[in-house]
Amino acid sequence: MTPDAEAIAAEALRRFVAEALMSRGVPRTDAAKVSALMVEADLYGYGTHGVFRLRQYLARLRDGGYNASPVLSVVKETSATALIDGDNGLGHLAMSAARDLAIDKARKVGIGWVGVRRGNHAGPLALYVRPQAEAGMLGMAAAVGSANHVPPYGGSDLLLGTNPIAVSAPVDGPDPFVFDMATTVAAMGKIKTLIQRGEPMPEGWMVGKDGQPLTDPSRASEGFLLPIGGPKGFGLSVVIGLFAGVLNGAAFGSDVVDFTADTTSETNTGQFVMALDPAAFGLGDGFAKRAAAVFAEMRASLPLPGHDPVRLPGDGKAAVAEAQRRDGLTLNPSLQRDLNALATDCGLVAPFTAA
Repeated sequence: MTPDAEAIAAEALRRFVAEALMSRGVPRTDAAKVSALMVEADLYGYGTHGVFRLRQYLARLRDGGYNASPVLSVVKETSATALIDGDNGLGHLAMSAARDLAIDKARKVGIGWVGVRRGNHAGPLALYVRPQAEAGMLGMAAAVGSANHVPPYGGSDLLLGTNPIAVSAPVDGPDPFVFDMATTVAAMGKIKTLIQRGEPMPEGWMVGKDGQPLTDPSRASEGFLLPIGGPKGFGLSVVIGLFAGVLNGAAFGSDVVDFTADTTSETNTGQFVMALDPAAFGLGDGFAKRAAAVFAEMRASLPLPGHDPVRLPGDGKAAVAEAQRRDGLTLNPSLQRDLNALATDCGLVAPFTAA
């Protein structure tokens, strides 16, 4: 990023994204919800899953792959569980509804688990677990990836996605614990940003069909993403597929639609969100205090030679978000150019002047 790169105020970016979505038929209220979550992803540093994804969403809205005006519904419900049908709308709508319902159920009965079917790509899962931690609860969310880039361990057919999972917990201090990861060595979003920037991939992210390292991100379709930990990552990805896909009546395996390559078909993406109240275990605020004490021990661990001090997942995110709310977001120049191009496509004023 160049030192003189143009910054944009978070509110201005939210407004632009909302207007772009509305230009494709998304109602104003829904566009405001989705744009706020997309920009929040960038504020907290999840740039591969924030406004970078706008081009993909607009393409699917244009071509009929998304329902611009979905009517969400709860199709199954108990005191602690529910299943939401996202009506093939923008994924952020169903996932934020699932998150809020899970939190509400946890407040009432100690735990809430809400599945989603007929959803879509919804940005980083951190968006759907951080609020639980901020409310003093533990959170978890997972999703079947929006395209298959991974074969079963030892196989060669693409039957698994990046299948991400996120977990959060309350901690005394400025940052809750927020752990958000793909079950592959790298998320596909990181590879897409490298393509946009014209940069190579590190070895170890992908291999070609000949089993040799693949470092050209523009050739990603010619190879496989690698699971974390070999067969262990494969197994975890399958678990997520069972809980987020099969359990919800959503896509898993060969049923998964590549939402970038195919902009006309419904994806039936499956996800789930969980909220757990420590008070149900007699802890209440004691959980956050105990977690803070344990994390302080970990951070105090003497670093190995050549290593930075120990950090916990989520450390520093609040400060990053606050700084960007104050000073504006400085997006990658290639992303700025892409957003300006999308503005032209949508008949809007370009958000950046120097891109």
